[in-house]
Amino acid sequence: MNKTTAKSTLPAVRDRGSAIPMVDLRAQYASIKKEIDSAIREVLETQQFILGPNVAALEREIAHYCGRKFGVGVASGTDALILAIHAAGMGPGDEVLVPAFSFIATADTVSLSGAKPVFIDIQPDTFCIDPCKLAEKLTQRTRAIIPVHLYGQSADMRPILEFARKHGLKVIEDNAQALGAAYRGKRTGSLGDFGCISFFPSKNLGGYGDGGMIVTNSENDYRRLRLLRNHGSSARYVSEEQGWNSRLDELQAAILRVKLRHLDEWCAARRANAAYYDQCLKDIRGLRVPGAAAWGEHVYHQYTIRVERRDHVQKFLQSEGIASTVYYPLPMHLQPIYKQLGYMCGELPESERAAGEVLSLPMYPELTTGDIERVAETIARALES
Repeated sequence: MNKTTAKSTLPAVRDRGSAIPMVDLRAQYASIKKEIDSAIREVLETQQFILGPNVAALEREIAHYCGRKFGVGVASGTDALILAIHAAGMGPGDEVLVPAFSFIATADTVSLSGAKPVFIDIQPDTFCIDPCKLAEKLTQRTRAIIPVHLYGQSADMRPILEFARKHGLKVIEDNAQALGAAYRGKRTGSLGDFGCISFFPSKNLGGYGDGGMIVTNSENDYRRLRLLRNHGSSARYVSEEQGWNSRLDELQAAILRVKLRHLDEWCAARRANAAYYDQCLKDIRGLRVPGAAAWGEHVYHQYTIRVERRDHVQKFLQSEGIASTVYYPLPMHLQPIYKQLGYMCGELPESERAAGEVLSLPMYPELTTGDIERVAETIARALES
């Protein structure tokens, strides 16, 4: 989509004095209120709240959307990672390669299994794990890779998958931020052994509470994951192995089924907004707009710039009623929880540089042209002050 077209598809300008939030879920709800209210009412009338027909239907629909055979609904995106790691056989003594720049769940779910996260630096343009760095950290204990499709953009999966096949490694996609994105014509989540999805409210497909899903093509993994999410039980009050209580809520599933029908439209609006951001920000010195890799289709869960004097710019935006967020201010290899692993400042320079420069700007389908122009103008003034 070109920038002129992007601008023409966006809503009209809103009151210039209004605050601009990071995400506007009220506006989204208003646009689909009748559908949402009807779906909730139907669940309340049936009084079937746990592993009901909406969960089963959503599992089929998300699996189909991602191009996978099976889906297993769980209680959160974090639980999706935990159960996938467990189903992949990770445990004490194993090592898992993860990007150093991501939300902590990508690594601490590995730690919860007893395995060790091994941090890999990122590509500066995509913020995703750098496939060229994987071989540097490979050992005889390496068992898996968890690439993260960060901010809505796919990691470069072809070399990752080739590396994994060569060394007999499992690939668990952290697709929490990129449902709907594509890599060389295939949906993210459909490329590895497991695809892990989050339905946290602010996600492109978000519920009204926590929720998650794992998608896979393996019937054996599918059956195992269904056991693991429900106390390891294959039949009522009969547990075959240690499991969890991690079941996707029926109300959330009903809400998500409504929203899924709108997801492609919303992702297109996000791409249009990102294109207009690019146009408005391109001539401002001291910042870089996010890169969009040629191998896929970005869905802009976040529109994340690199900017000089980041903290100053963020405070300036805040003073003008414009929200922004730093995802993430401290790379995972320098988090206190992993102090014992012995990583030092300067060891993973691209991740550390990103943590000091990134700033995510308001991004949602209902964002207006006026909002985007105001954000850009305010950033320009901040960098001049």
